[in-house]
Amino acid sequence: MESSLALRLNRRSLLSRALTGGMIGAAASVSRRVAFAQQGAPAPLALALARLLNRTEYARLPPKAIEHAKMILASTLASAASGFRIGSARIVRDLAKEQGGRADATLWFDGTKLPVAQAARVNAMASDAAASDDSDLRNIAHTGTCLSAVGLAIAERAGLSGADVLAAIVAGYEAAGRIGGALSESRNGFHASVIVAFGGTVAAAKLLKLTDEQMAHAISITATTMGGLTIGTNSWAREYHAGNAALCAVNAAQAAGRGYSVNEDMLEARRGFLAIFGSGKAGVQSITRETGGDWDIVKYLAIKLVPGAHALQASAEAAANAARQANAAPEEIAKILVSGPGSRDQTVSGSPRPPKDMVEAIHSAAYFVASAVADRDFSWVHATDEKIHRPVISRLIGMVEADPAPPPVHYDWSWGGTVTIVTKSGARFTSTVDAPKGSGPRGIEWSDIDAKYRALLPGSGLPAPRIEEILKRIHAFDRVKQVAEFTRLLG
Repeated sequence: MESSLALRLNRRSLLSRALTGGMIGAAASVSRRVAFAQQGAPAPLALALARLLNRTEYARLPPKAIEHAKMILASTLASAASGFRIGSARIVRDLAKEQGGRADATLWFDGTKLPVAQAARVNAMASDAAASDDSDLRNIAHTGTCLSAVGLAIAERAGLSGADVLAAIVAGYEAAGRIGGALSESRNGFHASVIVAFGGTVAAAKLLKLTDEQMAHAISITATTMGGLTIGTNSWAREYHAGNAALCAVNAAQAAGRGYSVNEDMLEARRGFLAIFGSGKAGVQSITRETGGDWDIVKYLAIKLVPGAHALQASAEAAANAARQANAAPEEIAKILVSGPGSRDQTVSGSPRPPKDMVEAIHSAAYFVASAVADRDFSWVHATDEKIHRPVISRLIGMVEADPAPPPVHYDWSWGGTVTIVTKSGARFTSTVDAPKGSGPRGIEWSDIDAKYRALLPGSGLPAPRIEEILKRIHAFDRVKQVAEFTRLLG
């Protein structure tokens, strides 16, 4: 009885203070900041990061950062067109449409308008489902998908410009990259969506014009919300993670904008985000360093120019190079030896087996390498059943193995791969690729982005003239006055 009474009194006391004070969450937040200041402690990590990125302005960004943000938009829409009809994307899209809600933001290639959070989720899933989006070279995280889905949805509803979205994409990419770079490589078995969501959150917070304190709380809300297991990468769980990252980002920013507050030290606290996801080895100082004009979106952006897992694409490129050097028919090949950090995949060790479908194929190093050797190339057509189930591919996959004596190659990136083709005559042909084509270290060309866009956008079902109009506007996205005019084309 006493405990029940005490519980009721505590609830009554809290309710009374909420009603009389009006902003109990904000008051608690102020009290905690005062405590930090009195103890002489630095600002909470989320607040320090928010202060840094909230002052990011379009006019002060380097042209290359803006150009890469535009490329992300083109790449994400291309990937979404390819993934639009995949079952995972369709199921969640249909559920979201059945649930309905405010007509705030457009579902790409569908035209239905839904609440911002749901639109961002559905659109992000369509892009991620095809595994043809972008990646961060350090973190193997598809940050651009989340940034594009969140940025376009919020900007459409809020009446913002293309320049607003581009600045938010650059800032969001920085947030995700820094937090991801501070974590351990394994992230304790959690999927990269736990990184990606922070990018979407910062982008959303900037577009919603949150204060530094509000953005910090949005970051902390994201830290305690996001999950997703790496083990789900080779199933529909992967794109479900992507949808959750976009949904979380919008919800966190919107809640923080209304005054929702949580632990301010959620990132760095004992048993906080960095401790849990980083195995206690997080590099905290790198998260809040000054940019000095050096932006992650310039250095680490990698746009997929072929389908499938980005970490395997350097190996595919190396295999195609080696095959052209060998100039040998598939039946003349005795072994295909693979090494390098990008080839760490279960289908290279042991007894590789042919993939049973597109989902397995785009995550199989053995399939990438075998296809590249068979065709001396690897492109968008290699994600089709026609290419996947060829007898020659099954035979070549059986010849793919981890190189027992890999050449002493230094890789600057964790994506590199070396492939050696050994012919039945004993001849050896070797090629190494470190950073894949279409990545920051090698330079990203608009001609490659345009080719990808034109190869995949027809999957959206949009008429050809509109496909070209959308691409034209992406190239000049900084001059788009109202994003709603742009998203209308996507319907």
